[in-house]
Amino acid sequence: MADLSKIGERQRLKPKAGDEPHWQRLRAGCYVGYRPSKRGGKGSWFARAYDVDAGRYARKSLGDYGSQTGNEVFNHAKLDAEKWAELVEGGGVQSQSLETVADACKEYLKVRPGLIAEGVFRRHVFSDPIAKVKLDKIRRRHLREWRKRLEDAPALLTRNKGGERRTKVRSVSTVNRDMVPLRAALGRVMQPGPPNTEAAWQEALKPVKGADKRRDLYLDRGERERLLKAADAEIAPFMRALCVLPLRPGALAGLCVKDFDKRTRTLTVGQDKHGRPRQIAVPVIIANFLTEQCKDKLPAASIFRRKDGRKWTKDAWKNPIKAAVSSAKLPLSATAYTLRHSVITDLIRERLPALTVAQLSGTSVAMIERHYGHLVRNDAEDALAALAI
Repeated sequence: MADLSKIGERQRLKPKAGDEPHWQRLRAGCYVGYRPSKRGGKGSWFARAYDVDAGRYARKSLGDYGSQTGNEVFNHAKLDAEKWAELVEGGGVQSQSLETVADACKEYLKVRPGLIAEGVFRRHVFSDPIAKVKLDKIRRRHLREWRKRLEDAPALLTRNKGGERRTKVRSVSTVNRDMVPLRAALGRVMQPGPPNTEAAWQEALKPVKGADKRRDLYLDRGERERLLKAADAEIAPFMRALCVLPLRPGALAGLCVKDFDKRTRTLTVGQDKHGRPRQIAVPVIIANFLTEQCKDKLPAASIFRRKDGRKWTKDAWKNPIKAAVSSAKLPLSATAYTLRHSVITDLIRERLPALTVAQLSGTSVAMIERHYGHLVRNDAEDALAALAI
């Protein structure tokens, strides 16, 4: 077995049959590997670790460390191999051979299924040249070029197959959100490259700071009641649910009868942005409302559905909500998401802890603090002002 830490020994190595790397044992169950280039360039490095749960070795490509020279190459490869082995041994990664960016994205969906990530991969990765790039050959320029294509791609205003295709320029905040799934998929199987080098693939996916705009349009309870009175009977139950639950419209539309247990007054939200199921205990008044919506429906049926039995979609609920907003003489910019924002605002105003609000709404505490922290600060000022003597 060659000593891969010695440059001379690495240079004398010949490619093995089947492109199998030359391995060097670092410790029990942990190896670092080197595969010489057939074209005389830099070779590629690999990690191999024993997965106790799977009962076999897992392997990962580490790249060629193109920016490193001399002994630095082996030192970085050794460190990355040891870190990855710790993840494998702790059950943190899947023991599957991944070669391309598409492979990494598909594996990510297995571990972290979610409609948002699935949609981004389908529209912007799987059909893009980036999908075929080998993980061990990926460079910062590949992801910069992909990001430029993403920024230039028009954002759809409607996905209604039967209607006119309308688009708009993709905003910076949308680009930030669309980069998240790919950054997460690659970060799960690749180590960040050294900063300011072509190996630093992660630098091309950094979000633009300050791009997300805070939602400022708020409808108070009286305005939401007016909106419900102006709503068509078909959309009214769906809108009422948006007014009493801090759920994303898409998550609400995806709820099935089987997701609500009226005995325990528990609602299970499984189809959401982050793909992680969560349970919400609802009060009696909301439980009674949900029970009425579930009446005489099969377990797999949508709790909130249209007259023809189909579930609500963005293109289906958009126009009825817009019509109700206009009829109620409310700001025309109000949307389904305005109702979610208004409910979250009320929960914050009721002094509910940010962690609890985040859990109910299926988002992070950081997002709650970033978008709603000003409400807490305003309330704190009012409370302090009341103490003045």
